[in-house]
Amino acid sequence: MSDAIACIGSGLIGRAWAIVFARAGHDVRLWDENADAPDAARAFAAEMLPELEQLGLIDCNASDALARITPVTTLEEALDGAIHVQESTFERLDLKREVFARLDAIAAPDTVIASSSSALLPSAISEGLEGRHRCMVNHPINPAYLVPAAELVPAPWTDQGLLDRTATMLRAAGMRPIVMQKEVDGFVMNRLQGALLHEAFRLVEAGYASAEDVDIGLREGLALRWSFIGPFETIDLNAPGGVRDYVDRYAGIYTDMAAQPGVDWSGEVLDRIETERRAALPEDALATRQAWRDRRLMALAAHKARAAKDIGD
Repeated sequence: MSDAIACIGSGLIGRAWAIVFARAGHDVRLWDENADAPDAARAFAAEMLPELEQLGLIDCNASDALARITPVTTLEEALDGAIHVQESTFERLDLKREVFARLDAIAAPDTVIASSSSALLPSAISEGLEGRHRCMVNHPINPAYLVPAAELVPAPWTDQGLLDRTATMLRAAGMRPIVMQKEVDGFVMNRLQGALLHEAFRLVEAGYASAEDVDIGLREGLALRWSFIGPFETIDLNAPGGVRDYVDRYAGIYTDMAAQPGVDWSGEVLDRIETERRAALPEDALATRQAWRDRRLMALAAHKARAAKDIGD
């Protein structure tokens, strides 16, 4: 495979996408308004790719994948011959609209232009563009080279064939796209995470549990199942008669809990949670713990890959 992909924005998200696409055999061009960022992103890839190869998380040599990543100095160089553009600039609507207008003016007519935005709707980003039919959101969970889920979100005018083409390209790159049928605030993953965080803050605010005990409930409980089956399969397997049986038994309990009032995340409860977290992890240790998290994700990804081969996915 030699189809070129342009990564516009070479920070945390852009550099992760570069690894994803390069390991799949694409030629990747890195561009950023900050002239130093593409070289820094490539240096990061040079550091991470050998670890991914050692863990069996890429199907090629690390050196071969790295050779496919090229920093460039102009948008025109980045987009020349590109079949896909992955925009990962700052999360500001005015900036993304400006960048998308520039990309739409340069990119070939059949080139997909996708944003890594975690919250901005694709309709807001691409409204009024001549090529708005080829625009969409492709939002990853960072780092994308370790967490395969990515949300493909169409605007009302996004061409379904181009959305399907992008999903196929992502699957071939080892990703697991969530192909949304229409846009909604928060997409899928942030809406699910938000619901969980609302309840987590509520439990601490009301004095039912500490922040650490809530984390234990996920880390040592629900997340163990959720790392390989989702919430619908979980409840389908948790009642003798499947999902309908589960709903018949427990829906009333969940409905009553959902009716409880919300919590102000920025109120006094935040002081309590922050105090507890900083006692467990000082602020100057955050970066070290983040690196530890990513290596645990590597180990989990390697385990899941081996398990899929052993028992079938």
